[in-house]
Amino acid sequence: MDFVDYYKILGIEKNATADDIKKAYRKMARKHHPDLNPNNKEAHKLFQQINEANEVLSDPEKRKKYDTYGKDWKHAEQFEQAKKSSHHRPNTGGGAQFSDDFNGEDFSDFFQSMFGGMGGGRSSQTKFRGQDYNAELQLNLTDAFVTHQQTITVDGKNIRITIPAGIENGQKIKLKGYGAPGVNGGPNGDLYISFSIVNNTRFRRDGDNLYSEVEIDLYTALLGGEIMIDTMSGKVKLKVAPETQNGTKIRLKGKGFPVYKTEGQFGDLFVTYHVKLPTKLSEREKELFTELSKLKP
Repeated sequence: MDFVDYYKILGIEKNATADDIKKAYRKMARKHHPDLNPNNKEAHKLFQQINEANEVLSDPEKRKKYDTYGKDWKHAEQFEQAKKSSHHRPNTGGGAQFSDDFNGEDFSDFFQSMFGGMGGGRSSQTKFRGQDYNAELQLNLTDAFVTHQQTITVDGKNIRITIPAGIENGQKIKLKGYGAPGVNGGPNGDLYISFSIVNNTRFRRDGDNLYSEVEIDLYTALLGGEIMIDTMSGKVKLKVAPETQNGTKIRLKGKGFPVYKTEGQFGDLFVTYHVKLPTKLSEREKELFTELSKLKP
């Protein structure tokens, strides 16, 4: 496997802080997102590497392994286990032998001798579970409103996943067996996908409930009437009660966000009315408002 310099991909130094990594990732991910480069295969490949770089460098434990073992960082645990076990058994020939001054200049040769060519030695039969992968998937709020499928690319493989409606921002799901392959027939690792939800609507989401603000004119607020408002599932008609006060909040039951993995169940939509006062009154309108003001004691 060729060495990929994750620091170079994100355009940062090796002493970069966690905040530096986060800022660099967001900048590069926006620039090379496939949606912005639909016909550019190189941009798509680079976007995958950007995600891989962020996955490794934003995790302190993985970053430490990467800094130590380079391209073989995913096998760091196997190396450490094998190194420890070598101190407790004699070398009988044909196997990898360690010393405390092992400098790790070429871990690939080590893994080949340890796991690929030991010819029946005891360690050649040791099975190791593959490393877990972590990926981040960005969705618009409108995408999270409906169950849909997406294809993601992890370690060069296309994986088609079904995303249930109602997925939360920051929520993480596990795909068993989609991580790194095991060693010596060991089980594959798992793939963990965390979701970043971008609000591309005028609604505010809080769990399964949605919140919005709607302007109504003074005359509708005073006399009552009907208005059309937007919901995530389309427009609905509302009756406004006479003498509705500014800041009045109403609840539309079942017009909120889908409840995660619960078919047909939704939260509520809370609408706050803001009464808009008329401007640029005509002389006649001013006279009428003056007359109305005199009717009230």
